Amino acid sequence: MKSLDVITIGRSSVDLYGAQVGGRLEDMGSFNKYIGGSPTNIACGAARLGLKSGLITRVGDEHMGRFIREQLVREGVDVRGVVTDPERLTALVLLGIRDEEHFPLIFYRENCADMALSEDDIHEDYIASARALVVTGTHLSNPRTEAAVLKALALARKNGLRTALDIDYRPNLWGVAGHGEGESRFVESRKVTAKLQSTLHLFDLIVGTEEEFHIAGGATNTLEALRAVRQVSGATLICKRGAAGAAAYVGAIPGRLDDGQTGPGFPIEVFNVLGAGDGFFAGLLKGWLEDADWPTALKYANACGAFAVSRHGCTPAYPSLEELNFFLERGIKRPDLRNDRELEQIHWSTNRHRNHAGDWSECRVFAFDHRVQLEEMAGYTLAKGAAFKELCLKAALQVQAGRPGYGILCDNRISRRALHAAAGTGLWIGRPCEWPGSRPLALEPELGSDCGGLDAWARENVVKVLCFCHPKDDAVTRASQEATVKRLFEAARRNDLEFLLEIIPSKVGAVDDETTATLIQQFYDIGVFPDWWKLEPMKTAAAWANSISAIENNDRHTRGILVLGLDAPETELAASFEVAAGFDLVKGFAVGRTIFGDVARGWMRAEVEDDAAVAEMAKRYQRLCSIWDEARAAAREKGA
Repeated sequence: MKSLDVITIGRSSVDLYGAQVGGRLEDMGSFNKYIGGSPTNIACGAARLGLKSGLITRVGDEHMGRFIREQLVREGVDVRGVVTDPERLTALVLLGIRDEEHFPLIFYRENCADMALSEDDIHEDYIASARALVVTGTHLSNPRTEAAVLKALALARKNGLRTALDIDYRPNLWGVAGHGEGESRFVESRKVTAKLQSTLHLFDLIVGTEEEFHIAGGATNTLEALRAVRQVSGATLICKRGAAGAAAYVGAIPGRLDDGQTGPGFPIEVFNVLGAGDGFFAGLLKGWLEDADWPTALKYANACGAFAVSRHGCTPAYPSLEELNFFLERGIKRPDLRNDRELEQIHWSTNRHRNHAGDWSECRVFAFDHRVQLEEMAGYTLAKGAAFKELCLKAALQVQAGRPGYGILCDNRISRRALHAAAGTGLWIGRPCEWPGSRPLALEPELGSDCGGLDAWARENVVKVLCFCHPKDDAVTRASQEATVKRLFEAARRNDLEFLLEIIPSKVGAVDDETTATLIQQFYDIGVFPDWWKLEPMKTAAAWANSISAIENNDRHTRGILVLGLDAPETELAASFEVAAGFDLVKGFAVGRTIFGDVARGWMRAEVEDDAAVAEMAKRYQRLCSIWDEARAAAREKGA
C-alpha cells in the first residue's frame, strides 16, 4: 500500500507578494509572505484537494527555510524529502500585480538551497512510497539538480510510479534572459530545447502552456511543437491555452488544436496569473490519480486555475476539496471570485488551519486577559501587573508541557511581555479587543477607529471580543454593537486573523433556552462568521442544543465553542462542564479568575512569592483541565 499519492521535486522559495495592486514593483511598500516555487505550490494544492503529497527540495538553515518547512506541515505536505542545507540561503522571489497583463517578478536564486539538490538527496524508499512523481523543468537546467531529477525518475520507473513533467519554463532561470526579466515566459533556445527533449521520453504526462510546448518542441507553431514532442514521447500532452482553456492530446496530434479533449472552462476575471498553472496542475493530478477521463480531470484543473487567477498569492489561493465541490455544484455568481462572500467564507473556513496550525479538537484555555479586575486590586501597578501576567504564562506553559490543546487569553495593554513570549510555544493565543466592561461595545484605543491596528498583530493571535448583549436590546444599542463587531470581524479577516466572539446575555437580562441561540443567529444575519464562539455556561442541554444548532445551520466549518468561567467556583464549573462536554462542538473552556484570582490578590500584597504563585496557578489550571477531560470522557462513554 502506497503511503503517498504524489511526490513533487524541485523549486521551493519564499514569495514576497506586493500588497499594492496596480503600481510598479518599484513603488510597492508592503509585501505578503507566502511559500512558493512550482513543485511546492503543486504539492500544497494537491494536499488541499485530499491527495497525500510529498516534496523533495532543499531549504536554508534559517528563518525562511523553517517557515517553508513549517508551512508545508500546516498544508499537510509530507516533508521527509525536504533537506536543510547548512551552507545556502532559501530562495526568494519578489512579485507584484501591475495590471491585467503584467506581473513583474524578481528571482533571488543565486546559489540558493533548492538548486543544490543532489543525487544524495534522492532515496529509493521515499520514491517507492508514492504512486506518482512530478518534476518541473527548472531543475533540468543545472547538472547537479538534473542528476537528482534523473535519479528520481529512474527510481520511479523501477518502482512503477506514474511520472509527470511540468515544463515550467522560466527563461532567466535557464540563463537565457536577464535578472530583470523574471516575468518573461518565452525566449527561443536550442540548448534548452535539446535538454528538454532528452528527457521527454521519461514521462507519462507532460503539461505546459503553448509557449512552453514551443520551447519543448523547438517550434513557435503550437501544432508543430506538439508533433515534435510526440516524436520523442508517448506521454499524454496537456496544453494550456489561456482563455481558450486546455486540451489533452493522447496518441497522434490532430490537425487542429481544438480537436483535443477538453473540459469545461470558467469565465472569471483575471486578477493574477502567477501560480495559476500550479493550481491547474494540482487539480489535474486529482483527476489523473483518480483515473477520471480527461474532460473530468481538466474540469478540476480549470476550476483550480480559476481560483488562482482570481486571488492574491499562489498557494493561498488554491481551493480545498470542499470549496472545489461547492464551486462546481453552485457555479459562478460573480466573475471576481475573491469578492464572492459565500465562496470566500468556505475558502477561509476550510483552509484557515494552513494559516493557524494546531490540533484544537480540545482547547483548555487559561484566561488572564483581565485588565480592570487586576487594576482594582490593592497594590497593583502597571509594572506589577505585567510581572504577574508573566507568572500566569509560566503556569500555563508548565501545564501545557509542549502538548497540543492548551491555550491562553492574554492582553497587550498589561501583558505585552507575556503575549510576545507566548509566540511560538504551541499555545493557542487569544487577544482581547474590547474596552473592559463597555456597553455599548467600545474597543481598545490601540486598534484605531478603523481597526487598522490589527495589521501589527502576530498571525497566531486570535482576535477576541466580548459583547454584553441581549435579544431584547433596544434598536440603537443593538445597531451600535453589531456595527462594532462587524467592523472588527472584517478587519480580522483582512489580516488573516482568526476571530472569537464572546457573548454574555445574563449580565444584561434574564435568559432562557433560546436566548443565546437568538443572539448567535443575529450575528450571522449581519455577516459575522466567528471562527470561535465563547459562551457562558448554560444550565440545560436544550439551551446548548439550540445554540449549537444555530451555529451549525450557518457555518459547518466553525472551529468550535469555548465555555467561559464567570469567576465561578470549581464545583459550579464542574457542573457546567458536565453539560457542555456532551456536545462535540464545545472544544473546551476559557477560565481565568477561578485560577488566578486569589493568587493575584495575595501576590499584589507581597504575601505570595513568585514560585508559589506559579505553582498554585498551575495546580488550579491542571485541576480544571482534569475536570474537563473527565467530563468529556464520561460524555463520550455515555454516547458510545
